[in-house]
Amino acid sequence: MLDLKNVSMSFFENNSEFKIIDDISFSVKDGEFICILGPSGCGKTILLYLLAGFLKQTKGKILFLDKEIIAPSPERMMVFQNYVLFPWRTVSENISFALENSNLSKKEKEKTVNKYISLVGLDYFKEWNIHKLSGGMQQRVSIARALVVDPKLLLMDEPLSALDNQYRKHLREEIEKIWLKTKKTVIFVTHSINEALYLADRIYLLSPRPAKIKKIYNLKHKRPRKLNSLEIIKLREDIEKEMKEDFIKTKESDFVSNDMENKILNVKL
Repeated sequence: MLDLKNVSMSFFENNSEFKIIDDISFSVKDGEFICILGPSGCGKTILLYLLAGFLKQTKGKILFLDKEIIAPSPERMMVFQNYVLFPWRTVSENISFALENSNLSKKEKEKTVNKYISLVGLDYFKEWNIHKLSGGMQQRVSIARALVVDPKLLLMDEPLSALDNQYRKHLREEIEKIWLKTKKTVIFVTHSINEALYLADRIYLLSPRPAKIKKIYNLKHKRPRKLNSLEIIKLREDIEKEMKEDFIKTKESDFVSNDMENKILNVKL
């Protein structure tokens, strides 16, 4: 379904090259749940923006369904860290916004929106304004809005990072249930080892900038996974060791600063 071939990404400022991603290649099959794991500032979000079509890589190719990605598409929908919702609209209005340019009738749109409101467990709140909802509930709305157009690929950029630990655990479990029901292909960016171990069919561990694939973990463990099982604990220890080694030997300048990332992501969404 998705193929990255020798993908590199650089940002140029003051005649200097700032390399973010260096020669990344991997493939994703239909229906897989892939986690991109790495430290904050390593370029994970930049990689996701390339897959969404918001940015263009400086080298290499990204193929989706055997066609090169050159622009955003409703076949590849993104769930952002910061929800990106209309606070003055209701839950159902926010979700239906994604269908405004569709050919569905009003009745079909309403039916489709209600289907995904139910999927994320917000039936009772569908006429509530967004600003009245908790962060976790708002993220559910974001997920429903992305799914309502029936994309083939769902891109998730650290969707749980703004939540407290207890709600993160709960929504992590809900995301797995939604994935099992919808059979969507998911690429999930995170810096949380536990999130990756719980959700992923395969984990790509990235190095600090410039990001390379440092290690690949294939998880065949039965779902739902128990993070306190001996096999998972062993995997967690290995990943922690790999990330700690990188952190110790990496200069602060090798991470993408928030200011630099904002410049890179200064695109119209």
